[in-house]
Amino acid sequence: MIKQIFGKLPRKPSKSSHNDSNGDGGVHDNSSLNSALGPNSLNNSKPGSASSKPSNSSRSNNGPLNSHSSTSNKSNHGKKTASLASQAGPISASGVYEALPSFRDVPSSEKQNLFLKKLSLCYVVFDFSDPSKNLREKEIKRQTLLELVDYISSVSSKFNEVAMQEVTRMVAANLFRTFPSPNHDSKILEMYDMDDEEPAMDPAWPHLQIVYELLLRFVVSPETDAKLAKRYVDHPFVLKLLDLFDSDDQREREYLKTILHRIYGKFMVHRPFIRKAINNIFYRFIFETEKHNGIAELLEILGSIINGFALPLKEEHKLFLVRALIPLHKPKCVSMYHQQLSYCITQFVEKDFKLADTVIRGLLKYWPVTNSSKEVMFLGELEEVLEATQTAEFQRCMVPLFRQIGRCLNSLHFQVAERALFLWNNDHIRNLITQNRTVILPIIFPALERNTHGHWNPAVQSLTLNVRKIFLDADQAIFDECLARYQEDEAKQKELQEKRELTWKRLEDVAASKVVSNEAVMVSKSISSIAIDKSTAPKATA
Repeated sequence: MIKQIFGKLPRKPSKSSHNDSNGDGGVHDNSSLNSALGPNSLNNSKPGSASSKPSNSSRSNNGPLNSHSSTSNKSNHGKKTASLASQAGPISASGVYEALPSFRDVPSSEKQNLFLKKLSLCYVVFDFSDPSKNLREKEIKRQTLLELVDYISSVSSKFNEVAMQEVTRMVAANLFRTFPSPNHDSKILEMYDMDDEEPAMDPAWPHLQIVYELLLRFVVSPETDAKLAKRYVDHPFVLKLLDLFDSDDQREREYLKTILHRIYGKFMVHRPFIRKAINNIFYRFIFETEKHNGIAELLEILGSIINGFALPLKEEHKLFLVRALIPLHKPKCVSMYHQQLSYCITQFVEKDFKLADTVIRGLLKYWPVTNSSKEVMFLGELEEVLEATQTAEFQRCMVPLFRQIGRCLNSLHFQVAERALFLWNNDHIRNLITQNRTVILPIIFPALERNTHGHWNPAVQSLTLNVRKIFLDADQAIFDECLARYQEDEAKQKELQEKRELTWKRLEDVAASKVVSNEAVMVSKSISSIAIDKSTAPKATA
């Protein structure tokens, strides 16, 4: 009877049955999940905080990297995962973001565990759009990041795989993000001059800078074994870093430039992939968007890489010059990165002087027609290339080259004409021109003479007279021959012009005589034959 009464009473559910009904899979699995997710466990313990939203958005942008991290986590055996799970948990049970003890306050045996806990604490990404939010938590995170930087700089033992994985995941959670597309809308950018735009400053830079410094110290640290670290600083990680080069913040791009260069130097296995990935950025920039903030920094890295190329140059490197570097002269915004581009081009010619002809013909292909400032830049780069050019390569391209230089000499923009005349101030270029004067002087002599007698700028006239004197002193016979030919051509042109004017005058007289009677104007055979002769004569001369 008593047993029947007790059997009808409701039973209190046990802890295990409660967990099973919620589908959490047990206590062990739940703790393992929290340690694996990191930022999720921090945000879930503090619902409604300002840090939840940015952290979630940051992770949503980094799906491939996070999936890779979880995959690599599975390969780290059950022991490492379990130990990491027991070390995680920087937030107290009440969900308050609390600072952890300093490395100085714990024994050496506990520093590794504390290092992992501090990394876990820094998974949280705060919202910096509102400076008044989470001031205390932001300061705690900043101090923690600074302590991590000091620890990485002073650590005396090799980083294990768990530490490497957690460092890269913390860096990914804080740095890897998608930039807003309106900044790259071509219609918006064309409404104002990029040079007049004030540099953009990321409000989260106080934290981002320390994270970048931490990553840099981690990469260059002698305690980071490249053979192990390449599993975590892998291709998806490098691609995400390259995406960040499109940042509007110049300070961020400078850090990225240094870090990528160090990664290229330390992880030799990634070198071909990094070069290919940079190529793809250039291709998209040249042939699709013509909008990217980090081209100058990427070229600066490549300048150092090209300088280290072994000789003879591989075909892959020559194709990179032809397909990527030379077409980079095409975009309108070439002035943003021309200095770095010119250095890369010159490095190739200095490595292999036989590439000079290819480079010069590439410059002529993309030579600007109406952009005078761009033309001045091309002339400056041309001088640097010609300075490294040998006689044989110079002779292959000198005819089309000096046809273009002749057009520059007669430019109405005095800076273009002046910059072209400055080529003769370079001893090596002047010697190349003097050695091949029999071909070059007939091409540019008319331009020199027109400048001497008709250019509006006195400085251009003076420089032209100096160049003219160089040719006169080098070979007076050729100079006199060119002068006679020029005077003959000018006389013919003057005669043709007079005949043309006479023909038009006759036509006007005939038309005037027929105005009163309203009769149609009939052109006589003699006048029409003269007009035909005029129209065909210049073509025959040419």
